[in-house]
Amino acid sequence: MGKVIAVCTSPAKGTQKTNVGEAVFIENFGIEGDAHAGKWHRQVSLLSYDKIEDFRKRGAEVADGAFGENLVVEGIDFKTFPVGTRFQCNDVILEMTQIGKECHHGCEIFQKMGDCIMPREGVFAIVIRGGAIRTGDILEVICNENEEFTMYTPAGI
Repeated sequence: MGKVIAVCTSPAKGTQKTNVGEAVFIENFGIEGDAHAGKWHRQVSLLSYDKIEDFRKRGAEVADGAFGENLVVEGIDFKTFPVGTRFQCNDVILEMTQIGKECHHGCEIFQKMGDCIMPREGVFAIVIRGGAIRTGDILEVICNENEEFTMYTPAGI
């Protein structure tokens, strides 16, 4: 179980996300108003607050959303769960579809720090059921590696 520390969006790809405090999650689409929403497997990105704090202790001055993450959650180490894990917050159900991603070469954080945690710590998910998530809400793991998963495979992937 984890606590939502930030809910972040951005209107354009390639820009940092900002903490908007609350967002509407749309089934099979992503977050309303976020540039990464759409009919694909990376509708929502999640990053552990604890991993961000460890990175900040190394001297990084990063705001919530700086890595491009939509949800910052304290108390869950996302990369320890397998693809297919489902998380629930309020009515919203997310299913993890990818762990990590390649960091683009112009990453400002990597240029400054020589490292970026999103490629190894960030995870991506699709929205199975929509609703609203706000800062302070509780996110729970509702399906783990000991349970059978309903895998989502978007067309063309």
